[in-house]
Amino acid sequence: MTQHTVEWIDKGREPQCAPNPNYPNGKPLRLTDIVKAKVDHCKVDLPYPAKRCGVYVVECQKCGLKVGITTAGRPDDPTYIELACGQNTALQLTALGMEPYIQDGQVRV
Repeated sequence: MTQHTVEWIDKGREPQCAPNPNYPNGKPLRLTDIVKAKVDHCKVDLPYPAKRCGVYVVECQKCGLKVGITTAGRPDDPTYIELACGQNTALQLTALGMEPYIQDGQVRV
């Protein structure tokens, strides 16, 4: 079993806007950059380029973290995502300016 699953949810729409010229070969998503502490993290390669507008749902089978990453089917779509371990989810959300809390054993905002 692999540690991560990547599911594609196709929105069936073609891109409506021009791509960001600063990312002609895709854009990495490094959510670990916003967490200032040293924490366990993973890097997950995403299918690139995306077919069109949609969402990749990435789930870690080890810690249970699940994230959605939107795409537009353009050259500036994400190529991979770096995630701090889901055990550090509250730390990630706080770094984003959100106020996480625990309810029913789950981190919520």
